[in-house]
Amino acid sequence: MSEHGHFYWNELMTRDVEAAKAFYGSALDWTFSGMDMPGGTYWLAMQGEKPVGGIFQMTGPEFDGVPDHWMSYLAVDDIDARLDKAVDAGATLMRPAFDVEGVGRIGILKDPGGAVMGWMTPVPMDAPA
Repeated sequence: MSEHGHFYWNELMTRDVEAAKAFYGSALDWTFSGMDMPGGTYWLAMQGEKPVGGIFQMTGPEFDGVPDHWMSYLAVDDIDARLDKAVDAGATLMRPAFDVEGVGRIGILKDPGGAVMGWMTPVPMDAPA
């Protein structure tokens, strides 16, 4: 498992995926690999052969008023227990833990200062799909 408490993944949440891909492809030489997901395509940003982040298209009323932004995810050892501890420490749970096949279990929270982030317990990289 990735080290508990370390930043694990970054994801651009945007309404214009093609413009984002054009910008980061031009500015950073990233290439992109699409993955079919429920609700659309998730784009892996690649630096050579290494995935360096993702791009997620914001659609639907739950994103009304939410500006394009980069979302960071921390790896934690036990997402359900850690979200409980975070709420006890003053966080607001924005989305309870949910599973993403082949990725891990993720929850979204707002810390007491208002910063929003994802916490996740990733599946081991050598786990069967």
